[in-house]
Amino acid sequence: MAWTPDDIAARLLHRDGLMLIIDKPAGLAVHAGPKGGQVLEDLLGGLMFGLPDRPALAHRLDKDTSGCLVLGRHRRATADLGKLFSSGRVKKTYLAVLVGAPPADEGLIDAPLARRSHDRRSWWMKVDAEGQPSLTRYRVLARGGGTSVVELTPETGRTHQLRVHMAHLGCPIVGDGVYGGDRARGVDPSMHLHAYRIIVPLRANKPAIDVTAPIPAHMRALTAALAGPAEPDAA
Repeated sequence: MAWTPDDIAARLLHRDGLMLIIDKPAGLAVHAGPKGGQVLEDLLGGLMFGLPDRPALAHRLDKDTSGCLVLGRHRRATADLGKLFSSGRVKKTYLAVLVGAPPADEGLIDAPLARRSHDRRSWWMKVDAEGQPSLTRYRVLARGGGTSVVELTPETGRTHQLRVHMAHLGCPIVGDGVYGGDRARGVDPSMHLHAYRIIVPLRANKPAIDVTAPIPAHMRALTAALAGPAEPDAA
């Protein structure tokens, strides 16, 4: 579908003087890429709320990943948010539906990542002992019908980290044809990865901003038949 600025404004989850958090829809790239198409950056005019400039991306989500996305409302705020993300102070929790299930109910994946190719236009990644340290914690929330629902907490922020780590465990994310091939696409062609919760320590003397994004319909359709909770406890 073609998105409008009003559509994006309707997905606002949090607003204050420094930042916005929106529920990014799956299928919408955050910025322009080699394949073209509509991008979120061109739709931010509806989120100015009286300020002279559009908000800017403080981090990024893959095109096919939905959920919490943070925007800085002006240049200084965006720079400060960037420092929080790069220092690992922003806490992110994702939900994913997997083909199969991890080997244990919870665990830590410690698998360094590197680019598959030296071509700067390619962002495909691989597990590589010589790569950058990459850590992901996982917890299984539900199992059934050959799939599982997991909560994923990245402790590092590498490109495609969650997708590569799940495939490395032998249970790729549903819909992830890049790292899961036909096995992942065959369950459902839509990516089942959602940035469910984000905690931003925006101001030193105030509680962190804690926001969750509703689970998208395409993921609810697959999780509805599974035993156990369909989403984590946000408390």
